[in-house]
Amino acid sequence: MVYLVDNISNYLIYLFIIFYGFRLSPRKNRLFLVASVLVMLFAGAYNVFFDTNSPIVYLFWSVLSISLFFDDGLGHLLALSAAIMYFTGIVDTFSVMLIQIILIGGGIDGTKIRWWMETAYLISFLVYFLVYWKLFKKNNVYLCDIKLKYKLALLIQESIFQMFYNFVFVSFDENHEMYGFDAYILFFISIVGAMYSIFLILGLAIKSILSDRQNEELKSFLYMQKQQYDYQLQQSVAVRQFKHDLVNHIGVLRELTNQKKTEEVKEYIDTIWNIQNEFDLKIHTGDTLFDVILNYYLYLAEKEKIEFAVSGKLTEKTSLKMFDITTLMGNILQNAVEAAIQTAAPKIRVELIEHKKEFFIIVSNSMAKKINTPKGFFITSKTDTVNHGFGLKNIAAIVQKYYGEYYMESVVENGETMFKISIALPREVIGKEKKR
Repeated sequence: MVYLVDNISNYLIYLFIIFYGFRLSPRKNRLFLVASVLVMLFAGAYNVFFDTNSPIVYLFWSVLSISLFFDDGLGHLLALSAAIMYFTGIVDTFSVMLIQIILIGGGIDGTKIRWWMETAYLISFLVYFLVYWKLFKKNNVYLCDIKLKYKLALLIQESIFQMFYNFVFVSFDENHEMYGFDAYILFFISIVGAMYSIFLILGLAIKSILSDRQNEELKSFLYMQKQQYDYQLQQSVAVRQFKHDLVNHIGVLRELTNQKKTEEVKEYIDTIWNIQNEFDLKIHTGDTLFDVILNYYLYLAEKEKIEFAVSGKLTEKTSLKMFDITTLMGNILQNAVEAAIQTAAPKIRVELIEHKKEFFIIVSNSMAKKINTPKGFFITSKTDTVNHGFGLKNIAAIVQKYYGEYYMESVVENGETMFKISIALPREVIGKEKKR
């Protein structure tokens, strides 16, 4: 019976690591899910019947059950399940040895599987849970994000520890009576070293990912700032050119007035007035930073023949930092332009709504097709998912930084598919943002 419990314990550990560590989703087809569970149970029954824990059977059921359970590429699942089986096997070995030392006092010869092996699996699971809770969830980084070299480093280093443990455990078994407490200290130090190495490598991998994310955020911010600067520079040059020609315009008006050509004067004044209107900001929200960004994207929308509408006002300037406003609104509107331009009737709508305790930013844009998701958060539709998708993550990060909330949805309005993002930012904590 212990073999069956052993299989179930390992199965649950595998599902936990892959679901929470690699963020893979289970298959929607229940037949595959049931088949995955049955493979694991039949393997356990086989081990019980033949009183064995054959590595071949262990390998077969582990790889096959994971491949049936998760919805991902077969090749990736095969490699992933084999690697996880190997890695968890090593960590389980550490836990088993630890329990043996504590409860049994060592001993390899004549040692058989007993109830304490399941306690060892519980210790192993606690290690995985600590890794998830203290490293992955805390930093919003997961195993699927970690570079391949760090994953290989984990497997290689644990392989070295596995070979080292064979010597340590044999040494402890043969010498713990002779050396007494010193032998226990040696064993526990080696256990701590093995576990510390896992956290150390993962910590370095996470630092690398966070650094890359910050660099991407900075690049995105600088790019949007440069685009806005170029737009303002272009407007500034046009203003200087207009001022340079103003004397000539006045001379023409004077001559037309002397000739009493009233209609020509009115027409010329209208022409000059229309030119002057192009230099003014067309959108006024009550916050100058919002004005600059919205007017820039209005300019882009007009170039791409996208209908761009802004409604609502802010009665007072927000306390969002310039970097955060640029990151938030720049990413939202950039995504909106890229999506809208692919539709037959491109449109973008921005709504600003104020309440006493919070204000809302709602941006809607036309999109080519409706997207269904149960999570309210959309994955990038671009093929290069490694270098894209930062926009959505940056939006979420800024909203979280100011203790806000956001929701994304794909809806159909008047027969048109629209993507809508709604953001609520509380007024009382603006300026007291979270430190990331």
